Amino acid sequence: MNAKNIFYWLLRIVAAYILLQTLSFKFGAKPESIYIFTKVGMEPWGRIGSGIVELIASILLLVPRTTAWGALLALGTMSGAIFFHLTILGVEVMNDGGQLFFMGITVWLCCAILLIAYRRQILRLFRKKELGLHLK
Repeated sequence: MNAKNIFYWLLRIVAAYILLQTLSFKFGAKPESIYIFTKVGMEPWGRIGSGIVELIASILLLVPRTTAWGALLALGTMSGAIFFHLTILGVEVMNDGGQLFFMGITVWLCCAILLIAYRRQILRLFRKKELGLHLK
């Protein structure tokens, strides 16, 4: 395994770890999670829905053939989280010292790099031959 592959695996593992470790807060209806999603007007459906999306993104990130799809899904989810931190929640939520915000930034950066590196997985979808379209 070369240095580039090790780096990409490190990015996958960091992003997936952060996403997976927050699931107990979302699915366990912890007070911090309920507070956040109530404040943005998305409790409980946003909390549960984002947890499901983050679980799927984590799995996709760790499967080499679907890394780009997981990165795309996590990038979208984290973009929403960062948006709410910057507009409604603030960087610091419930005296966490900005930990949630910075974890969101970390996942976003990891997934942005992975999406660029594995963009061909997404682009394959748009190739004529792979769609079964044989235009002359």
